[in-house]
Amino acid sequence: MAKTLTPRADEATPEKKAPRSAKPNGQWKIDGKQALNGNEEWKLDDDGLNVRDRILNTYAREGFDSIEDHDLHGRFRWWGLYTQRKPGIDGGKTATLSNEELEDKYFMMRVRIDGGQLTTQQARVIGEISRDFARDTADITDRQNIQLHWVEVENVPEIWRRLDEVGLQTTEACGDVPRVILGSPVAGIAKDELFDPTPVLEKIRDQYIGSHEFSNLPRKYKTAISAHPSQDVIHEINDIALIGVEHPELGLGFDLWVGGGLSTNPKFAERLGAFVTPEQAPEVWAGVTSIFRDYGYRRLRNRARMKFLLADWGPEKIRDVLENEYLGYKLADGPAAPVPEVSGDHIGIHEQKDGNYYIGAATTVGRFSGTKLIALADLLEANGSHRLRTTVYQKFVALDIPGDKVPAVVQGLNELGLAHAPSLFRRNTMACTGIEYCKLAIVETKDVATEVIAELEKRLTDIEDQLPAKLTLHINGCPNSCARIQTADIGLKGQIITVDGERMPGYQVHLGGQLADYTNKGEGNVGRTVRGLKVAQHELADYVERLTRNFVAHRESADQSFASWVLDADEDLLQ
Repeated sequence: MAKTLTPRADEATPEKKAPRSAKPNGQWKIDGKQALNGNEEWKLDDDGLNVRDRILNTYAREGFDSIEDHDLHGRFRWWGLYTQRKPGIDGGKTATLSNEELEDKYFMMRVRIDGGQLTTQQARVIGEISRDFARDTADITDRQNIQLHWVEVENVPEIWRRLDEVGLQTTEACGDVPRVILGSPVAGIAKDELFDPTPVLEKIRDQYIGSHEFSNLPRKYKTAISAHPSQDVIHEINDIALIGVEHPELGLGFDLWVGGGLSTNPKFAERLGAFVTPEQAPEVWAGVTSIFRDYGYRRLRNRARMKFLLADWGPEKIRDVLENEYLGYKLADGPAAPVPEVSGDHIGIHEQKDGNYYIGAATTVGRFSGTKLIALADLLEANGSHRLRTTVYQKFVALDIPGDKVPAVVQGLNELGLAHAPSLFRRNTMACTGIEYCKLAIVETKDVATEVIAELEKRLTDIEDQLPAKLTLHINGCPNSCARIQTADIGLKGQIITVDGERMPGYQVHLGGQLADYTNKGEGNVGRTVRGLKVAQHELADYVERLTRNFVAHRESADQSFASWVLDADEDLLQ
């Protein structure tokens, strides 16, 4: 034991300088609720949920120019509304122009679809809204929502009225709030799911979404819930995830994950080692969300995510605070979920537990329309189905198809541009909104991705039988990673690049990222950025073709994954 030295009374004790006090992080339970930046000020001044009344009674009547600044660029998000990008503004100006200079007097509206669950009636209503008020836009996002564009504030009350009539909402689809709850698109119907987690999802949604209890979080907060063995909700990159597992003594429940997120500082969530029963799940969700509300960092918005708190505290402290401050009881220790053995995109024809079939079909990078949504609803209803789902891979799943109706539905889906047996790159390519509508974007994404897919489908026919079942290509218009570039085999981050002295749209290349799935024994990683490797937009199809051919020619074996190969490949093979 170290000896404690006590100075004699006649000895002078050197004066110690008081340590410089660290700046407060804006943690409510530690620093109080004093606002430390402009965003926190207007959030405290008036809750974002309160803007709904002003939209209905003032802005919709008086028009765009009447909208107060903090409502327009802040609180509108609490109701799924962002101003969209003004057409014709070059991507090189994205970082230099103000919001007012970049934005048009139209809105992107995000329809919240928790668990991706839709009835055909709901799909038809969204399609009609799209047709009537959004220039027939209806993009499927990689978080199971549907996004409309060209929405005018004058039409928002009527849009909300139509959505409300069929049980849909835009509440907290954006903003510093609990965003849409990701859920397995085959919850309640898959033969191989552990149990149906839909009641848990619904209880969380009904009790907490739109509640002032969680309407002022440090920043956005993302949730994922699934009990399907494919772990089909990208749980490692959500703030909180509940993944189905069977406890050897306590039966079926969830493995609790916390603190995932991408953007410019990617971090995978971590297991807390806790087993959560379905009965406990809603209050556990509320407890973790309360930790984020009360202890999350609010001073700097680039650190105002759960992943930064997890990085500083560690999973043990998160669990301890959850149990002792918020739950009032200990959670049982629990096992990790088994490694996935099947794909989580649910593409193809699959038998349900009730003997009917579900059919997973791919859009082209989420691009769809209101007219097609109406036609999709008509197709399913004509063949005895009244339900469909969206997925985290920008795809649709049609449910409850009688066996004798499967051929007719497959044919109808193909006619709508929805492929149940898509090519490798059509199945595995995703793209964010891009410069077409997004104020943050630097380059085009969806049209570029569509052209690249078409080119690769033509160019790679000679090696089609040698391609893997999965090779993901994700294209993002800016560094924020809405299209999850760090988790893709080939991730492309949009930027303006210089080639032979000429500035042009291009992409920084990120390779070998992956989430836990059936191709990699359940282990995810964020891959590698090849130093200096940037590809001009017009050369993108050439690059992906060359890279794919190099992979096929130089991999160790036919079953080696692209991510495994690329992480150790010589850089000249990646150029």
